[in-house]
Amino acid sequence: MLPASAKAPHKQSRKQSISIGRGTRKRDEDSGTEVGEGTDEWAQSKATVRPPDQLELTDAELKEEFTRILTANNPHAPQNIVRYSFKEGTYKPIGFVNQLAVHYTQVGNLIPKDSDEGRRQHYRDDLVAVSYQGSQESAKVISETENLEEDEEPKELETESGSQTDVPAAGAAEKVTEEELMTPKQPKERKLTNQFNFSERASQTFNNPLRDRECQMEPPPRTNFSATANQWEIYDAYVEELEKQEKTKEKEKAKTPVAKKSGKMAMRKLTSMESQTDDIIKVSQAAKIMERMVNQNTYDDVAQDFKYYEDAADEYRDQVGTLLPLWKFQNDKAKRLSVTALCWNPKYRDLFAVGHGSYDFMKQSRGMLLLYSMKNPSFPEYMFSSDSGIMCLDIHVDHPYLVAVGHYDGNVAIYNLKKPHSQPSFRSSAKSGKHSDPVWQVKWQKDDMDQNLNFFSVSSDGRIVSWTLVKSELVHVDVIKLKVEGSTTEVPEGLQLHTVGCGTAFDFHKEIDYMFLVGTEEGKIYKCSKSYSSQFLDTYDAHNMAVDAVSWNPYHTKVFMSCSSDWTVKIWDHTIKTPMFIYDLNSAVGDVAWAPYSSTVFAAVTTDGKAHVFDLAINKYEAICNQPVAAKKKNKITHVQFNPIHPIIIVGDDRGHIICLKLSPNLRKMPKEKKGQEVQKGPAVEIAKLDKLLNLVREVKIKT
Repeated sequence: MLPASAKAPHKQSRKQSISIGRGTRKRDEDSGTEVGEGTDEWAQSKATVRPPDQLELTDAELKEEFTRILTANNPHAPQNIVRYSFKEGTYKPIGFVNQLAVHYTQVGNLIPKDSDEGRRQHYRDDLVAVSYQGSQESAKVISETENLEEDEEPKELETESGSQTDVPAAGAAEKVTEEELMTPKQPKERKLTNQFNFSERASQTFNNPLRDRECQMEPPPRTNFSATANQWEIYDAYVEELEKQEKTKEKEKAKTPVAKKSGKMAMRKLTSMESQTDDIIKVSQAAKIMERMVNQNTYDDVAQDFKYYEDAADEYRDQVGTLLPLWKFQNDKAKRLSVTALCWNPKYRDLFAVGHGSYDFMKQSRGMLLLYSMKNPSFPEYMFSSDSGIMCLDIHVDHPYLVAVGHYDGNVAIYNLKKPHSQPSFRSSAKSGKHSDPVWQVKWQKDDMDQNLNFFSVSSDGRIVSWTLVKSELVHVDVIKLKVEGSTTEVPEGLQLHTVGCGTAFDFHKEIDYMFLVGTEEGKIYKCSKSYSSQFLDTYDAHNMAVDAVSWNPYHTKVFMSCSSDWTVKIWDHTIKTPMFIYDLNSAVGDVAWAPYSSTVFAAVTTDGKAHVFDLAINKYEAICNQPVAAKKKNKITHVQFNPIHPIIIVGDDRGHIICLKLSPNLRKMPKEKKGQEVQKGPAVEIAKLDKLLNLVREVKIKT
């Protein structure tokens, strides 16, 4: 209870609050607004405030709707996933990308009743309940049976025979039920399924496509054989066999016992050796096949490039091409020897021969002849070694197993690939007229009148010699001796001394058998004939230094090409003494070669490690490809050769390396097909193409 003085102020404050409320209502009525009692200021209408830079839009613009499409794609999902395809052997982009984004996951502790784990838990709970009920019932039964045993005693019954038997009381039957209740029946346990075999119904899996692999093999060759035999034929066969046996017996009787023993021993040795060689040949053939298979797997990417790759960038480069490096061939035994000769086999287009020696006369040692196949770039197919360096080689067109080589010591030799031993089958000697200086080039020629094989050789001693293979020896004939014109000097005794011209290269005309060209160390080129040994048909003042190579055009019969250490490559018409084209390559030119597919394409290699490819039909003034191809910067490229059918070249350097390069499409352009017109191909078209260029040059020379 509070005193009266304390209650009075409370009433007074209440009256004041009522009067204040009435005053506010009167003010609202005066202002023309009716506001309910107890409303707040924030509920009253207020004027909207606009920012000064707000756009003023019309009603039509305000009512205009902008649709936004919401997709279920995940914006953060990667779009450039690639996976390796073992079928195609490349990386392939995956078109299907999982767009599911999980924002929240929580593992619960509730188990559905219908699941396997829920059924197992329910089964365990039932087992516990059954065992508990069984224990309680068994306790009740035990207590009841004890009470009955105390009240009743077993009665004795008398049987017909007078014997007495004990009749069991009612408690005995109840004991049986007690034992049954003490051991409750356990239901059969169900086999639990694999707990890790979990699958979520909402997930989608990417099924791999089925692959069908099929292979087809060529059936083995079959031949039908049929014959008839009568009694007379069978009789004749038996008679022949008996005659053979009698002859062998007579021969054995004629021999002495010592001869018999030695003959038997020789026959045994021969048979054992034959069996061993047969086994070795079989094993070597199988090993060679396996080696090629392993190499094919190892260099599969290179083989794919060789067969299918074409430089797509050539479409955007009008007059420029490139060289794609493919295989690299080298052997440890020829590691420090220069590549002195290259030659493709005319029959087996993947096989080529390499001659190894040294161009440095101060470092002359051994030489090697290796034959490589593009099917096995890791090891040569054939290997021959020699005491002197091999400086040149050539493979016979009709007999592709015969290889003629020229050595640094002036000897020439012929190797037979059918014979496995490393020694040459035929070799010249001092008695048989060998050269006194290094042999720089050899060329097989057509067989002579007696169908004997023969080849020509040129050497620094100024002799051009024809070698003929007669029976088992090489017979030589001097075709011509090179002499420097205008260098004859008279000795007081009345004799004339001639300065010998040192031959370095030569090439025979493709159609005119007797005519050939010879390049010399003095820089001159002589046009010679096999029929005239005392004079030249013509002389060209070609170069200022030694001529390294001379080559006739494979299509045009009048055109030939030469290169020299004076950095130049020159193209000639043999009827004109001045060159038609001159190209300066800024380095000593080691070798040149015409392309087999075009009369206007040729390649040259220089000592600065570059390969130059020219196409006169595209550009008459410079090469359309200048590319370093040497394995190392210091290596000097020495030789180049085009493959007869494939668009590849091989180049060799002074460290014994051979590199195979593929020509891009711009380096082997063929005439384009025009609508309604057939593209003309063949030697006549190539001759006309080169003639057109030569006529332009001839006209310019005539005007000047």
